[in-house]
Amino acid sequence: MRFLLDAHLSGPNVGRRLEEDGHDVRALDQEVALERLGDDRVLALAAEEERILLTQDVHDFPAILREWAGAQRSHAGVILVYGIDHSEFELIIRGILRWLELYPEPESWIDLAAVLDRDFASG
Repeated sequence: MRFLLDAHLSGPNVGRRLEEDGHDVRALDQEVALERLGDDRVLALAAEEERILLTQDVHDFPAILREWAGAQRSHAGVILVYGIDHSEFELIIRGILRWLELYPEPESWIDLAAVLDRDFASG
């Protein structure tokens, strides 16, 4: 699977672990030129590169996703990490892998917005 990690998710920790599992990962915190992209542009980049966006920005992205849906703009999927501290790497990774078990094909992620919270990751 292909992922784009938003700025607050750790490329060295979350991204590296996903790469070890065979996934293709770009992390904004590892690419200085991308660190300051606006949220809409982050989602556009993920869509252009057919990457699932992983973000902890649950304040802004739900509205952006509604705007995109209203404008019939498509994306490759989003996982909103909610209520888990960015330093809880193992919990975040466990939740991502759990979502991938439920939706193992890239096509099943198109326009899907999934929530990864503590209960789901622990489940």
